[in-house]
Amino acid sequence: MSAPSPETGITAVPAAPPQDRRFGLRSVGRALNELTIVVGFVGISLYLALTTPAFLTSANLLSILLASALIGIVAVGETFVIVTGGIDLSVGSVVAFSGVMAGLALNAHAPVPLAVLVGLGIGALSGGFIAFAVTALAMSPFIVSLAVLAMARGLAFIVTNGNTIFSFPDGFDDIGGGNLGPFPVAALVSLGVFLLAGLVLARTVFGAEVYAVGGNREAARLAGIPVNRTLAIVYVVSGALAGLGGIILAGRLDSAQPIAATGLELNAIAAVVIGGASLFGGKGSMLGTLLGVLIIGLINNGLTLKNVQPFWVQFIQGAVIFGAVLIDSLNQKRRGS
Repeated sequence: MSAPSPETGITAVPAAPPQDRRFGLRSVGRALNELTIVVGFVGISLYLALTTPAFLTSANLLSILLASALIGIVAVGETFVIVTGGIDLSVGSVVAFSGVMAGLALNAHAPVPLAVLVGLGIGALSGGFIAFAVTALAMSPFIVSLAVLAMARGLAFIVTNGNTIFSFPDGFDDIGGGNLGPFPVAALVSLGVFLLAGLVLARTVFGAEVYAVGGNREAARLAGIPVNRTLAIVYVVSGALAGLGGIILAGRLDSAQPIAATGLELNAIAAVVIGGASLFGGKGSMLGTLLGVLIIGLINNGLTLKNVQPFWVQFIQGAVIFGAVLIDSLNQKRRGS
């Protein structure tokens, strides 16, 4: 310890370690984690390429991109929520409800842009409801989003009387099922969402606030970060992206079904967790989530190509989530010890 200053009589405190060093170590850890995910992705791809002749065909690869687009868009919103230490279980039901409401608007002769706004608005309102319950009523995100999962699915059946809505304009169908050159429009939209969200999370003040809230909510509050506002925004974003997912799914199928996207929340959460995010909050990246989405897409596609019963897909997804959460829990205990 330094000697007291002759002018003030106050003992100087040694300077804290440079902040950039800690952030550098965190960046190295994140890079290693993402490298591990890349290795896993390459390994699965090589296995499928060597054992399944149809895997490397252009039609199958484009099919993986199209199937992964919906999961990716929803997983982006889920990433924001999980990094804050929350969870949103409602996204699958919100996808269905948003798609149904957009379809009803189209059947009422609304123009395509207005129908898209209806779908996005329904998703944002669903997320806003969760945000209000979590921030103003101090309710558990798990319980609230579970309730919204049931309510949104119920409303999707109520407004359609359990029927499927058919026959949408080509301009709407192109959003989910059209192509721009050889690439599915939905995949390009998903990539754009990832790029924008990645910039927000990694390069903006709001992104730093999201990490801070997830890392230590009380410390973030004491530092002057608007915790409730940050939480509200991430849940509204998650809901709005689920609404976008509903539009893409309805356009892809040329129909809106109240039973659509059942279990989608499992795929989205699995992708985020596989991508290295911590369910304890404060950790995660959009690049990791993108890699997680692609791995989920590969697994689903590989099981389909190998004619594995669809029941096993759900089992494997659950097992992957369990394993990833177990590893994360062990890491948390190791850091705490």
